[in-house]
Amino acid sequence: MSDGSVATAAAMEVRFAVNVRPKPGILDPQGRAVEGSLGHLGIDGVHDVRVGRRIELTVTAADEAAARAIVDRLAGELLANPLIEAWDVETLGATSSLVGAAASDAGDAGRHDGSGNGDRAS
Repeated sequence: MSDGSVATAAAMEVRFAVNVRPKPGILDPQGRAVEGSLGHLGIDGVHDVRVGRRIELTVTAADEAAARAIVDRLAGELLANPLIEAWDVETLGATSSLVGAAASDAGDAGRHDGSGNGDRAS
């Protein structure tokens, strides 16, 4: 379809989460503020705090692989700044009864270093 929508007869919905965080070595003022406040709360032993964000979304596509490709593209081109942020994509599960076994893959995460080359960091 030319409008970007997917025909519903053969489509399925899959729920994803994109976790975005500053790359190692990038300043994280929010993380430093949280870390600096821990002493005021009487909490010891916590360090290297990094603050990021989590985006959850449902994608309608022909299959789970096509839905994942859409989310990977969104993460790299819209949701994260690949110069300073890394991200990973979690499959939360299928929301359609057309899926079957795809829901058992919940929690499958693909990590990205933000290099833009599609490689996943481990």
